[in-house]
Amino acid sequence: MAGTVRVPGSKSATARVLVAAALADGTSVVDGALFSDDTRRMTDSLRRLGIAVDEDGTAQRMTVHGSGGRFAGAPTTLNVGLAGTVARFLTPVAALGSEPVLIDGTPRMRERPMADLVAALTALGARIESLGSPGHLPLRVSGPLVGGAVALPGNTSSQFLSGLLLAAPAMPDGLEVTITTPLVSRPYVTMTVDTMAEFGVEVTSGSGGSSGSGDRFTVAPGQRYHSVETAIEPDASAASYFFAAAAVTGSRLCVAGVHRSSSQGDVGFVDLLAAMGASVADRPDGLEVTGPDRLRGIQTSMTDLSDVAQTLAVVAPFASSPTRIDGIGFVRGKETDRIGVTVRELQRCGVDADETDDGMVVRPSAPHGATIDTAGDHRMAMSFGVLGLRVPGVVIDDPDVTAKTFPAYFDTLDALAELGPLTSG
Repeated sequence: MAGTVRVPGSKSATARVLVAAALADGTSVVDGALFSDDTRRMTDSLRRLGIAVDEDGTAQRMTVHGSGGRFAGAPTTLNVGLAGTVARFLTPVAALGSEPVLIDGTPRMRERPMADLVAALTALGARIESLGSPGHLPLRVSGPLVGGAVALPGNTSSQFLSGLLLAAPAMPDGLEVTITTPLVSRPYVTMTVDTMAEFGVEVTSGSGGSSGSGDRFTVAPGQRYHSVETAIEPDASAASYFFAAAAVTGSRLCVAGVHRSSSQGDVGFVDLLAAMGASVADRPDGLEVTGPDRLRGIQTSMTDLSDVAQTLAVVAPFASSPTRIDGIGFVRGKETDRIGVTVRELQRCGVDADETDDGMVVRPSAPHGATIDTAGDHRMAMSFGVLGLRVPGVVIDDPDVTAKTFPAYFDTLDALAELGPLTSG
């Protein structure tokens, strides 16, 4: 089967653009924005901070009336749900104002780490009170955030660095961040820097070595975001499921609007599929993957591609040799333990798979159907949906969890039903 699939706008790009637009002088227009639970959490929170955001879901357009980096609102509460990006980006933004802002989320979001960000913001002048477990939500945050120099570990989440950088133009003293441990998910930081440049703010950086430890990121004081009209790329992480679908079914699929030149690091997933034997072509209308007659296993570090590790894990059972994924120990602190839960559900389907300290090993197997416990993780549902294209009897226990980033995911996947059986319920 050959066809073209369209995926929604990038979650990561939408979040970064919304924050920069909220802090900008003037009104910004964002076309192709993602409309999902995560972005709704972002826009609702920005409104509570006093930022006017107009939404046109039919046109996939958002209009953001910027604050110029000034917040004079009253005390408020932000409910970020399970959106780590919203929590990590808006905690620094909330600290720009003098009025206290309570930031909270779901029980799982309360378990996710925030301590490194809290320590950095406190060093930069914020006042932060932990109302539950130290270093976790809920947090009461107030400023004003002054800025200056700060050290930040890089091995827990790149979102901490991105959140600080995005807020930096509104800090009177600017910002200099020195990364003290290896930096994970570096492409997301690059996306942040590129977004800031689009809005007129320069981030300078210096390399501390190949690991990222010692890297320094500087935003000179006196810079301001200006308003823009911009368009969001299709989401490369969402595209990975359809690239994987082509690989496991021996089909040819193109994802419209996604290209190797994308600013999103997860576009590199196609290179992993190519290493497994798939053919990849960058066509004028998008990236196209053609699955081979037989896949082969690979060994790869996915430190910079962690959001698509589960996608690779459901491709791996169909390879002729084992696949080993390393470098993703930090994903145990995501929406769920993405190593342990992925291996558990693969085993439920009869796949020979094991955890390692920082990844997993998946061996050639003959999977069978099972009901998949997504553990509330949208990427579990989407990844195992791909498995269901090849394996009869795969049932996703909570398909609606995909609303976090891709509300129409199963509708889109069902359009590929001729590739193989899939049940969601």
